[in-house]
Amino acid sequence: MHLCPTFLLLLLRWVRLHLWVRRWRCSNGNNSRLPTCAQRRWAYLRVMVRSLYYNSLTSSDVIMDSLMEPIFWVVDVLTRWFGPVFVCLVVVLTSSILLIAYVGLLPMVLSTYSPPWIAWHIGYGHWNLVMIIFHYYKAIRTAPGYPPKVKNEVPFVSVCKKCIIPKPARTHHCGICNACVLKMDHHCPWLNNCVGHFNHRYFFCFCLFLTLGCAYCSISGRNLFLDAYSAIESTYQTPPPTYTFRDKMFHKSIIYMWVLTSTVAVALGGLTIWHAVLISRGETSIERHINNKETERNATRGKVYKNPFNYGRLNNWKVFLGVEKRSHWLTRVLLPSGHAPYGNGLTWDIYPIRKDMMPV
Repeated sequence: MHLCPTFLLLLLRWVRLHLWVRRWRCSNGNNSRLPTCAQRRWAYLRVMVRSLYYNSLTSSDVIMDSLMEPIFWVVDVLTRWFGPVFVCLVVVLTSSILLIAYVGLLPMVLSTYSPPWIAWHIGYGHWNLVMIIFHYYKAIRTAPGYPPKVKNEVPFVSVCKKCIIPKPARTHHCGICNACVLKMDHHCPWLNNCVGHFNHRYFFCFCLFLTLGCAYCSISGRNLFLDAYSAIESTYQTPPPTYTFRDKMFHKSIIYMWVLTSTVAVALGGLTIWHAVLISRGETSIERHINNKETERNATRGKVYKNPFNYGRLNNWKVFLGVEKRSHWLTRVLLPSGHAPYGNGLTWDIYPIRKDMMPV
């Protein structure tokens, strides 16, 4: 890194003047006044140095953000680089569970269970699998939505300091994608994509159905897990039971499947519940923090803050899922559907609406 010659010259002048001032004060006393030209140069240099790290808008939050900026940059870069790795990890782990289910569990189910239970496991398992694969693919491949970069008549609330373009309501800048996203919720490394207006439903449905699938595997495979764990523990007894290599691999696969699905069900289930609460309130993860700050700020002034995008719990779910009539609960919620979300993500109706905006 090469320093600018002008900056070096200015720095040397500042050091020489600083040393000259110190000698002047030592020889004439601290209370003696400097010549007018020296005072002006000294004041100018002090203002110049302070302007490098101070302005009238500086606060503790600004200083902390500036200190944390390198860390944020490293996290953004690492998340951008490892996004494809996380996607491959999801595919590999899900494929391993499917391999165990089809190769190890399905033959046992067909040979031991009654026909009604066989129909239940095959029907529910494949429906859940189709919903997981569909919504994960759509969440990855669907763009979250970006504001237009050309001149338009769309109303905006601010201008992005990084993109230098107008930002409509509910739009935020993603440092990982390096773009503004419509109704941005967060950047998901497991999708290698931002969660925004056009793929928010896909992300939530993927989390929901993956949680249901993992819970289904954990509950239905509990007895198999206990038997497999007991079989592995019994190998340390004397004399050890005789298990073939296939039996040992089957027991280890059952343990692996149960531990993985149970862990994911608990962790992802908590995340799914949290997003369900946000959807019921008509807000995103980012807007949750903004609304909390606005509520506290208005409380100090004796006012009550209301989220302008909250249409009521049921209506929020109807808007989020795109339910416009009763049949949509089946065709758009319980079955795979690629319908577009409500609105274009650029403008939002912030005025009071009917109590039941969709008669379903």
